[in-house]
Amino acid sequence: MKFLLKLATLLTLAVLLTTAANSLGGGVPAAVHYIDHDKVSAVMAKGGPIVSDPGLIVLANRREAGPVEYHDRTNHVFILVEGEATFITGGTMVDAKRTAPDQMRAAGIEGGVTHHLTKGDVITIPAKTPALGQGCSDENGCILCGKY
Repeated sequence: MKFLLKLATLLTLAVLLTTAANSLGGGVPAAVHYIDHDKVSAVMAKGGPIVSDPGLIVLANRREAGPVEYHDRTNHVFILVEGEATFITGGTMVDAKRTAPDQMRAAGIEGGVTHHLTKGDVITIPAKTPALGQGCSDENGCILCGKY
């Protein structure tokens, strides 16, 4: 009887964990996505989503300086397509506030490592890493293509 109770508990736990992972996208895209170059070019020109899937989001951003961001479960990959930008990663968030269940933002960051990106550079920012995008240093702006 104890064996059946343990087995039922394990099966229930497995179902709950699988359901939770699936509801969050499980970090796995739900489908293959092909986006033709015309649509990519149009989105890159103004910014916005290129792919929006529960397990994968790809955005084109024209970014200015913003708040420090921290994501509990989201990894980021940024590709600098045009212009130049500076990121600070790591360090300690100053006056951090939870803005969503899996995200915090702060006005500043103490310490950390500064990364200067130019066209063609890639930076990866793992979950649980504070990051501050200080914006573009190019007068024409910069374009970041990111995977979230």
